[in-house]
Amino acid sequence: MVVAETERLRVRHLTVDDAEFILRLLNEPTFIRHIADKGVRTLDDARAYLRNGPIASVARNGFGLNRVELKATGEAIGMCGLIQRDAFEDVDIGYALLPEFCGRGYAAEATRAVLDSAVRGHGLRRVIAVVNPDNHDSSRMLEKLGFRFEKMVRLAADEPDIRQFAIALSPAERPN
Repeated sequence: MVVAETERLRVRHLTVDDAEFILRLLNEPTFIRHIADKGVRTLDDARAYLRNGPIASVARNGFGLNRVELKATGEAIGMCGLIQRDAFEDVDIGYALLPEFCGRGYAAEATRAVLDSAVRGHGLRRVIAVVNPDNHDSSRMLEKLGFRFEKMVRLAADEPDIRQFAIALSPAERPN
């Protein structure tokens, strides 16, 4: 199912058919450094990640992480979507791109589209984003989109502090 479209991108729900792409994305050194090592090492691991993560989230919440693809070719370039984490009261937006697609504005474009869908499709009025403190590019992008730093948080007691940003999504304040 297509969640959002922009001039250059299509954002759609992930399926188990995306396992090969997810295996590559989750094992990119930048993904592991800035997000986490999800321990996905095989196609079977990728299929399990998809079933137990994004696909289960859509079934449970009506939203989850989505495939981001180039509209012109259908090529998968990353993922972006909404996550309801046990650690947070608010819905979190997450995103990651393959390295060769970074620096072209795709992450901001996909994030804007998903935020708009969060308002239209899910009635969300506030969304957070969490970023490792050393991921300056991601922090800058969020700030350009209207997110504001709130505080340092932890996803779990045994994990390091990360930066929490938030954006209010009233209809008058939708991201451009």
